[in-house]
Amino acid sequence: MNGCRRGANEQQYAVASGTAQLSACTARDKACNALPPFFVHKKCHCSFPRANGAMTHCPAFAPQPVPRCTLPRQQPWWRHAVCGTRALKAGGGATSGSVTLGLDFGTSGARVMAVDATGTLVADARTPWPANGSDDWPAAWETALWELLTSLPSAVRAQVRALALDGTSATCLLVDATSGAPLTQALLYNAACTEALPAVAALAPKGHTCVAATSTLAKLMTWHTAGRVARNAVLAHQADHIAALLHGRVGVSDWNNALKLGFDPEASAWPPWLIGSQVGHALPRAVVRPGACIGPLTPAAASRAGLPADCVVAAGTTDSIAAFLASFGDGAAEMAPGDAVTSLGSTLAVKMLSRTRIDDAVHGIYSHRIGDDTWLVGGASNTGGAVLKALFGDSDKLRTLSARINPGVASPLDYYPLNAPGERFPVNDAKLEPRLSPRPADEAEFLHGVLESMAHIEARGYQLLAAQGAPPLRRVLTAGGGGANEQWVAIRQRLLGVPVSRATQGEAAYGAALLARQALL
Repeated sequence: MNGCRRGANEQQYAVASGTAQLSACTARDKACNALPPFFVHKKCHCSFPRANGAMTHCPAFAPQPVPRCTLPRQQPWWRHAVCGTRALKAGGGATSGSVTLGLDFGTSGARVMAVDATGTLVADARTPWPANGSDDWPAAWETALWELLTSLPSAVRAQVRALALDGTSATCLLVDATSGAPLTQALLYNAACTEALPAVAALAPKGHTCVAATSTLAKLMTWHTAGRVARNAVLAHQADHIAALLHGRVGVSDWNNALKLGFDPEASAWPPWLIGSQVGHALPRAVVRPGACIGPLTPAAASRAGLPADCVVAAGTTDSIAAFLASFGDGAAEMAPGDAVTSLGSTLAVKMLSRTRIDDAVHGIYSHRIGDDTWLVGGASNTGGAVLKALFGDSDKLRTLSARINPGVASPLDYYPLNAPGERFPVNDAKLEPRLSPRPADEAEFLHGVLESMAHIEARGYQLLAAQGAPPLRRVLTAGGGGANEQWVAIRQRLLGVPVSRATQGEAAYGAALLARQALL
């Protein structure tokens, strides 16, 4: 197959039973130059190389039985592992009895959700991380993975056709490029590698998303400085590493997790300044669209998890993007530019659908690609639930005080609620001081001022996105515990000037399960 191009997801080819005769790919859009240089059969991993930059003829595409593939042909299609071009057998597709799994490896623990074809949650399980963290995070993740999968009812597991994982952004480790075995301990999402910033800044373009102390590239440069980036080492994000335990392919990542390592999602390629660097050999060899099929479970993984042999693993994403997808649930197909999700958890994060990519490190704005021409733009403030907990204690007290607030009346108090100096978005200022005075004697009045000030920060964030080229705000769904506070929702709607509602489902694991469906389309 020559001249493979991206954007052919809707293009279908009939494939005769037991054969794989495909015509040349005539898909549109830019040429597919991403790594690695091969096509992969979704069932048997039959692959063929790129010769001198061009796709060579694959013997498996001849009008004869597919070599080496002995698995049942219940997943009736082929997909290019990088650009997503597919070939569908007539009559193939998802069935009403199919189930997809989403696995969320978040900040406080791991969770699995099983979702059927109607979007109904049919089973779930969760496990917390140790209270004091772990001395061996990769081992803790692997233990949680098998515990979660085997805890699901066997009747549910028997129906699973695809699964996807999400992990915390910029959590990563080095692994052996052949075996996938960890070569380092993991550095978590919030690990700041400030000593690596000069090297990162000298390498990356000014204002690039990866020029941050907590970025994945800063962590990779830290390992390089320590002499840990050997020739056989490859960087694996949390979701990459855990997924590889299931599909067996080392060095495969996705657009979203790879962003803070320096991947260019618009070009769908690693930039030349990074490929030619001293750490270029340690970059993941394939970066694919979230939801793209990577391959089936290995026989060992299928047996250990009790899942069907033809269950496939879809490329994952980050936990925040999975939560965004979950917020819209089965209405994801109806999302339009200007739709947004505000996550009110420990922090306050905003994400909006946009046709325009916006990256502005000065204001803490970055963009994730989630479709051929769709971007998720936004940023995250350090204000949020952690500040409320520090100021007011438990949730019962917050509910009692909130009930005394009239959300239709503006508070005269003007705060910038932070637990410590430093803000990321909509003001990127590491020295910004908290502002929480004057503090009235009435705690309900104080809470009113804090909630309204947080709502002003959210509104400024969306206004900044619009000023940078994002579409006008259309509606806001609220994920996280803050969405349960009706007074706060009403205050936010007054300031935002658009409908604000609580997401019916905001769990990242649910969003990952929806993402897994894309591997079955």
